[in-house]
Amino acid sequence: MAVRLLISVLIISLFSFTYASDPAPLQDFCVAVKDDEAKVFVNGKICKDPNMVSADDFFFPGLNMPGNTSNPLGSKVTPVNVNQLPGVNTLGISLVRIDYAPYGLNPPHTHPRATEVLVVVEGTLFVGFVTSNPADPNVKNKLFTKTLYPGDVFVFPEGLIHFQFNVGKTDAVAFAGLSSQNPGVITIANAVFGSDPPINLDILTKAFQVDANVIKYLQAQFWWNID
Repeated sequence: MAVRLLISVLIISLFSFTYASDPAPLQDFCVAVKDDEAKVFVNGKICKDPNMVSADDFFFPGLNMPGNTSNPLGSKVTPVNVNQLPGVNTLGISLVRIDYAPYGLNPPHTHPRATEVLVVVEGTLFVGFVTSNPADPNVKNKLFTKTLYPGDVFVFPEGLIHFQFNVGKTDAVAFAGLSSQNPGVITIANAVFGSDPPINLDILTKAFQVDANVIKYLQAQFWWNID
């Protein structure tokens, strides 16, 4: 398991550096200062005094530990981005571990600032993404799907809605590299039906072309965030 984990992280790192979309750094490193300690707010994170930087700023332990999938979706994302690993600030890279219970789902979501490359370590995942709106209004958004097995790799282009579903009867584990220190996550159902304050009922009723009671039912649900 340790060897497979190492290989996964190496593959993820290679792809993430290749596709990194964040601005290039102008110095060797820029270890992030925690938001609550920052005196100013910038697009990203301000740099820690280089004289105060230590090896721990570039270190994150525990990705060998499975995430808790005891939730309605049956999955758990463990992120390692600039908020957990300040040393990746300005480096345009982050990663996640994703654990799936049998039939667990990482629901349709998007990363507004990153391409994602995912490698399966254990189990069987059905994955896919949907294209953006075509120029021709008569053409539908296209869905690309694939069933992945241990060692398989799949890329989700930046900003596109995508998902992973464990179609196996055993637990599944995947690791993913993302081309941003802070890729962001928008879970579609949560954003549309679980926002605070809620989106106006008339807007959603017209957008989805359904009865208002359907929208009320969806807005009344508890929308679970897995990361």
